[in-house]
Amino acid sequence: MPDSSRVTKTEYEVLSEFRYTLRRFLCFSEHAAEEIGVSTQQHQALLAIMGFPGREKITIGELAERLQIRHHSAVGLVNRLEVENLVERIPALNDRRQVFLSLTGHGLSILERLSKTHRDELHLLAPQLRLLLERLTKLSESRN
Repeated sequence: MPDSSRVTKTEYEVLSEFRYTLRRFLCFSEHAAEEIGVSTQQHQALLAIMGFPGREKITIGELAERLQIRHHSAVGLVNRLEVENLVERIPALNDRRQVFLSLTGHGLSILERLSKTHRDELHLLAPQLRLLLERLTKLSESRN
């Protein structure tokens, strides 16, 4: 009786293709950010701030969580974003110790340009990603 916990050659191939497609998108994203003059991490920070559920400002702690970096690394990133006039710090009204981050007009303009190109690229990759996810799901279901 075959060991159903083992990964099959077909699963390796689909996982590899999925990873390759994601990596192509990430490379696209890195180059798009560089062309506009921001780092990948700066782009991710701008997106994390504007894309935060329910509001358009976040704390440094929330940014650190969204980017999966340490708090002190997020502080350094925010300092660099502030120097580039991409974000601004806004003190909380009810707690002066808490500070929110919000995009400046310049930061929003940069994010808008990057998001449009990313949306277009994802539109091109969506069919391939959808097909790979469907194949992975079917392979997983056939094991159960």
